[in-house]
Formats: sequence, structure tokens, C-alpha cells
Amino acid sequence: MSESLDKAPGWRWAPAWVLAFVALWPAPGYAEGVMVLGALAAIVRLLLARFRGTAALLSGPTWALTSVLFFAYWMPEVVSAVDAIDQGRALRESLVDLRYLPFLWLAAAAVGDPRGRRITFGGLAIILAVWTADALLQAVFGTSPLFWGIDAIKRAVSGHPMCAPEAVASVDRLSGVLGPCNLKLGIVLASLSPFLLYAAGKRFAFAGWLVAAAAVGVVVLLAGARASWITYGLVLVFSGWRLFGWKKLLTVFAFGAIALAALTVASPQVRERIERTTHALAEEDGGVDAALSGRGRIWKAATCMVLEHPVNGVGARGFREAFPGCDPHAEHPPAWGVGPALHAHQIVLEILSETGFIGLLLWLAGAAMAWHAWRYADAPSRERARPAMLALCVTVFPLNTHLAFYSTFWGGLTLLLAALYAGSLLARGDR
Repeated sequence: MSESLDKAPGWRWAPAWVLAFVALWPAPGYAEGVMVLGALAAIVRLLLARFRGTAALLSGPTWALTSVLFFAYWMPEVVSAVDAIDQGRALRESLVDLRYLPFLWLAAAAVGDPRGRRITFGGLAIILAVWTADALLQAVFGTSPLFWGIDAIKRAVSGHPMCAPEAVASVDRLSGVLGPCNLKLGIVLASLSPFLLYAAGKRFAFAGWLVAAAAVGVVVLLAGARASWITYGLVLVFSGWRLFGWKKLLTVFAFGAIALAALTVASPQVRERIERTTHALAEEDGGVDAALSGRGRIWKAATCMVLEHPVNGVGARGFREAFPGCDPHAEHPPAWGVGPALHAHQIVLEILSETGFIGLLLWLAGAAMAWHAWRYADAPSRERARPAMLALCVTVFPLNTHLAFYSTFWGGLTLLLAALYAGSLLARGDR
């Protein structure tokens, strides 16, 4: 006897667990706790199902693809730990990251039937809408109401604020619910925006998609991270073209160009980043590095690490230890302030420098399996997985700068998107 996913009451709480994990990102410690508890709950549920003879809680392809995508991420860590510069940390990172696997099964189960997908994808759209509205209020009034409430709770409980006063004083961009000591709002909204845009487009047609796209776009621009501008531009192109065609999409981009020009005039922060980007076209030495906020120097150091450790890299999260030995301009202070660079700021260079060519081949194998599953899926399967697929693709888009994929926050976000993609594309209940 087997128990199908949509009739398995033990998994009906999975969407709520996933949404709680995302909603708690402004408080990283609590989000991490929810993720670990969710992983433990998934293990317990699977063991109970096995003892009862009801193991078919996910389709076979979903189990396989979710696990393959996890191991494509995790195995490079293990291989890199063999002779890592900081071997203890590399081993610890690889062991700790095993907690992601059962949580990925849980996330895949959350979108494995129509009810779960409706709750999970709809809930993500609502979270993003709330965070966007909160950031717009911060743009108008200077304070994020959500972060103000979180900070007040933190002060009442522990007597300490969420962020140090110097971090609050030095912030030069929109920080929103994540706060001034965690300036990732733009890239988070850009990566997850497909869930909101597809939901708005399906419910309110072109007008709904346009309003949502404009609101998120303003926040992404004011949040200041230029990597998020590229990410969000890709989301607009592929979601708008798919839903409404090229003619309406060209209208959207014409409006976006006008809005960007207006924000460049009105916002000193946006104007400063536009001017810095134009340095890449300058002829003087260091123009590209200035435009990239010192990333040119970081990428040269990453290339040095690849040449010195081509097989399995310097070790996952070992970039900071290896950076001083590969810094091409050690005699000059870096553009980012005091201390070494923490990661390569680019997915291909991060994989190569920290996990070597073995790591890159494993990542490429995972990408090939994800593409293989998409290619051979039928049209309804592709349609229901499209928001998660687009979110995952723009997050790992190689022609961009990135956060650290082997960090707790960005690694967790990326793996969550991979699980949502696999679970929705290969769902049992719809096939």
C-alpha cells in the first residue's frame, strides 16, 4: 500500500513551515531554528511513514531531482575539505550543511499537490508584497515599520537593538524589513519577485503585473545593489514576455527607463551608483574596479586561487584565509574597507576558487539534471513550476555578481528555490 502526497496528512503542515522560514529571514537565528526543526520533523515523518509501509510521500522523480540538486551543492564542499586551507572549518561547513537535505524534501513536499502549491506560492507572493509595501513606506517616511517593530521586540526582550548604532548611521540605501545591518533587501526581492509577479499577473492580468512590477522595481532601485538590477531585469523580461508578449513588455521597459531617469535625479544614492557604473567605460586605470566597488581586485585574487588550487580549491568558505596571499594590490587599502574579501562575489569564481574544477563539474551536473527534467516535462508541469524555475535561474545567472552561495543565508535561499522547482515540476498529484 502507498499513500499519495495529497492524501498524506503528515505533510499538510509543510507549506506553513516553508513560509515561516522565509518570513523569519529578518531574524536569521530564528529562521535557522525553524529550518532545523523542519528538517527534524521531515526525518521523523519519513521514518514513521517507512514503519507504516507508506513510503511514497513524494514521486520518485521528485525524490531523485531534489537529492541530486542538493548533492551537486554539497559534494563540492566535501571534496574541497580534503586539503583546505582551513580544513576544520571546511569539514564543519560540510557536516552542518547536511541539515539542508531533509528540509529540501520538506520544501518539495510543500508544493507537491495543488493545495500545497497554492498556499506556498501564494504565501510567498504575500510576504513579498508586504515587504515591498514596507520598503516603500521607508522610502517616504525614512523608517521601515516592520523593522521598527522587530527592533522594538528585540530591545524589550534582550535590551539590545537589532543593529549597532554605527550600522544605522552609515546606511546609504533602502534596507526595509531586513534592517540596516543586513543590506540584502534588493537582491532578495529581485530573486523572489517571480512569485509575486506571476500571482499578480494571473489574478489581475496586465494591470496587476504592472503595478507589482513597478512597486518592486522602485524598491530594487532604491535598495542600491546593482546585481539586483540585473536580476530583476531578467525577471521582467521573461515573466512579462511569457504572460503578455513583447509589445506590452516594450511599453513596460520604456516606462522603466523614464522611472530610472527620474530616480537618478531625485535620489543621490541611485545617482551615485549610476555614475560609478559609468567608470567602467573610462579609459583611466582602475575604472572597471571602481565601477565594481573593488570586485575587479577580488576577481583577480580568485583567479590566483584557481591557478594555485585548480583541483578542489582552497576549501568552502576559505576565501578570506586565502585572499591575503593572492591579493594583487596588498599595498593599497581595499574599496570595501578593512579586512580581506570574504568571498568571490561571482558564482563561477566562487565555485572554482573554493571547490576547484571538481566542484564546478558537480554544479554543472546538477544544472544539467535540472534542465533535463524541464526539457522532458509536459506543458502543465512546466507551467506550474515556472515561478520557481525563473527565480532559481535568475539567482544563479552567471553573468552577474552574487552573494556567497556557501553562506548560510544565500545558500539556504538557493537550495529552497531548487526544492520548490523540483517539487512543483515533478509533483505526484497532478500527473
